[in-house]
Amino acid sequence: MREIITNPIFIQILGFVGLLFYALSYQIRENRKLFLAQFVGNLVFAVQFLLLGGGAGALELVVCMVRNIVLAKMSTSAWARWKGWVVIFSLLFIGAGMLTWTGPKDLLPIIACVSCTVAYWTDNARNIRVINLFCASPCWMTYDIIVGSMGGLANELITITSVIISIIRYGWKALGEPQKER
Repeated sequence: MREIITNPIFIQILGFVGLLFYALSYQIRENRKLFLAQFVGNLVFAVQFLLLGGGAGALELVVCMVRNIVLAKMSTSAWARWKGWVVIFSLLFIGAGMLTWTGPKDLLPIIACVSCTVAYWTDNARNIRVINLFCASPCWMTYDIIVGSMGGLANELITITSVIISIIRYGWKALGEPQKER
């Protein structure tokens, strides 16, 4: 079993499984389902980052998984819409970064996660996509290169492409309204 877990090919395959869930998530118009698809992608990438020695990215993604559970309840539960979650999760991301700090590269997942958290609580698809396009994906892409995640790098390139496709598919104006349960 140890040979499988430490096998570089297996570790890279994990990244490509994670990217599959992320690429699918940006083709989902409803934010609740988008967050659930990203939950699975985060889990797979967290395991891959641990195996690659990227503890900061792994722990940030675990916090993202918890955040996304709350976000998935946003359309049905008033407690999940509470704006205080933005501060709580931002502090958790910063704390996770401090716990796993190995150098300046560990700022990248913190910036990506905090910026997405702020965008997600606007419940505005346009804001979410803009933050992913111009902040979160570039941060994760750089981190992926540093820790050696080929699947992660491909994920961010596909994410950027997928975000652009969703803008074309739904139209920029249609993405500006808060999501409603469909």
